[in-house]
Amino acid sequence: MAPSLDRQGYWGRPTSTLDWCEENYIFSYYIAEFWNTVSNLIMILPPICGAIQTFRDGLEFCYIFSFLGLAAVGVGSWCFHMTLLYEMQLLDELPMIYSTCVFVYCLYECFKHGNSISWFPVALLLIFSITVTAVYLQWKEPVFHQVMYGALVACLVIRSVFIVTWVYPWLRPLCYTSLGVFLLGFLLWNIDNIFCDSLRSRRQTLPSGVGVVTQLHAWWHIFTGLGSYLHILLSLQIRTTYLKYRPKVKFLCGVWPTLHVEPQRTS
Repeated sequence: MAPSLDRQGYWGRPTSTLDWCEENYIFSYYIAEFWNTVSNLIMILPPICGAIQTFRDGLEFCYIFSFLGLAAVGVGSWCFHMTLLYEMQLLDELPMIYSTCVFVYCLYECFKHGNSISWFPVALLLIFSITVTAVYLQWKEPVFHQVMYGALVACLVIRSVFIVTWVYPWLRPLCYTSLGVFLLGFLLWNIDNIFCDSLRSRRQTLPSGVGVVTQLHAWWHIFTGLGSYLHILLSLQIRTTYLKYRPKVKFLCGVWPTLHVEPQRTS
């Protein structure tokens, strides 16, 4: 990650422990990393629409919280990249842990009977979240956060692959699309970190309309946002199929996937 040797802007000198590869305050005096900021819209608007649709379908609140948790990550990431302040960094990183814990709960409790709350996994995930938060506030090491987040994602991958392999194999395309899109974002995140100096040098020689394509951290937001959104759709499809509803994936404007659930089948 490149040091902040860019212009100074409205929010002053960065206080975050991370400063990403995008040049600071290039497009706006009020936005430190413009493309890293606006790319978070994909994690804000579609999940809010998903939460509304899930509420209208009368589904369990944990799935509504999944969508809202993803939106919270998008808002936190927007604030972080807009300001590069440490407090906003926490508003980005800690909700990543909390929302992924909700994802884990939904996926590991998708075959339970009824609309009850399973308090044991809730307690475990709450203890995990509190512990990670307490340690991270004292030990301000981004790698610790990244490892903890990666552990939660690994739990999701293992459970998802198990379900589409042994229970609902017809959901493999959605599962592997979600996983593949997320991993593509992770690959671009690593390239942006490792080859930041080369990317910055190359951007100096490219037209601005072309150089934006090399803002790989912004692409990380787009692909992981889409991958996370698709994972919530997968989790919803698993749950509603088990409850004998009739979930259908529909495409808004022929492009964006949404899940609509029809009433429970009667036998």
